[in-house]
Amino acid sequence: MLDPVIRYAENLGRYTELRSHANRHTRLMMRKGVLIENARTEKRGVSARCHRGGAFGFASRVGAGDGVVEAVLAEAAANAELGRRGGDAGRGALPQTEAGRGEFDYRTGRAGASAADRMAVVAEIDDYVTRTCPGLLNADIALSILVTEKALVTSDGAATCSRVPRSNLVLQFSMQGNDGVVDLHQIYGGFGDFEDQFDGVDWMFEAVDRLYEELREKADGAHCEAGTHDVILDSDLAGILAHEAIGHTCEADLVLGGSVAGDNLGRQVASDKFTLVDHAGRGPDGNASLAIHVDDEGTPCRDVTIIENGVLKGFMHNKETARAFGAEPTGNARAHTFSDEPLVRMRNTAIEPGPDRLEDMIASIDHGYYLTRATNGQADITSEFMFGVNQGYEIRNGVLGRAIRDTTVSGVAFDMLKTITHVGDELTWSRAGMCGKKQLITVGMGGPAIKCRINLGGR
Repeated sequence: MLDPVIRYAENLGRYTELRSHANRHTRLMMRKGVLIENARTEKRGVSARCHRGGAFGFASRVGAGDGVVEAVLAEAAANAELGRRGGDAGRGALPQTEAGRGEFDYRTGRAGASAADRMAVVAEIDDYVTRTCPGLLNADIALSILVTEKALVTSDGAATCSRVPRSNLVLQFSMQGNDGVVDLHQIYGGFGDFEDQFDGVDWMFEAVDRLYEELREKADGAHCEAGTHDVILDSDLAGILAHEAIGHTCEADLVLGGSVAGDNLGRQVASDKFTLVDHAGRGPDGNASLAIHVDDEGTPCRDVTIIENGVLKGFMHNKETARAFGAEPTGNARAHTFSDEPLVRMRNTAIEPGPDRLEDMIASIDHGYYLTRATNGQADITSEFMFGVNQGYEIRNGVLGRAIRDTTVSGVAFDMLKTITHVGDELTWSRAGMCGKKQLITVGMGGPAIKCRINLGGR
């Protein structure tokens, strides 16, 4: 763990946050037996944020040690004074909250793997792909390991350390289809160190076989019909949509900026079958891809019910937005690196499971689609969205049919949510969620499959 900077806690004076923060990222990529990437990076430093007369001042520096800490504290305090003199004062004191405390170390208990061990796993999977998957135009196998370590103390009494690892292996395949090149990718692994996620690779061989067969189905597939259809969004797609098109509109800083959610608090915005929660910790089942117990302002994290039975219930807050709304901070202030200032960010955002089985949802559709994997997309503060769909299947007379080619889904989330008729009974979390609001950061996204009506782009 990092130096917990606890010894500075008694000398922070007026409102101050002091954070020591390191991100260590390891990445390997192999293509057809050739190692094309082998990198390890570390971004480590100290930051401080002070609040004076209604204004924040932030500063950060690379490194550690007393000299760095003292310089950062002095710079942050000076910046806060400049902000106050620049006319940002007058908003009042920040709300007082319980101080977050504790150590949250998710380090593996297994013997540590060497760089050669990690390389051997990637090479073994690459060899299996080469031997068993004929006809591929390209096959990339990429291993990505991110370990985030933080220590935080505040003048309000918060004192916390954390070590949060995530290890993912990505398969990206492409082949010639009946009218062009098609591709699929899948992410494996998730929360935890490499040693926990990839202790043996026999299970990955089965994953390779499944992805290869799905790609062959897609290569022989057809384009979907453009228009509005009954569809089932599988958990991966439903979770991304909930995060991007709904979750962001309910981050309180974006609400202050004019998000559509601001005028809908307390109103019915979705089917009464739909509930959306931003979870603290590791989610309700302990399986989310993120662990967060205390945020980067020192606030203990608590669950935020965003939509409950279709009614918009609440927003996600840091201390500054909580002051503006007269609300309690929710522990949603997060920074990705030491040089980032904490922003209102989602944590583990998930649609709550319902009573419906996937097979019954499929059987209920005469003419529609089952959409299973998303690619890139965008949404804005009006809740209007458009996302790419990389995999899916026709549904005809309640039975899955041909695979479909890449398409898009689009619409207005707060309209689409009202068309939901079924919510699946199985919660599934993303393995490698990331969010790019101003600064890239790890997030958890999840949910069950949902049945709704949505606009498909067709060919």
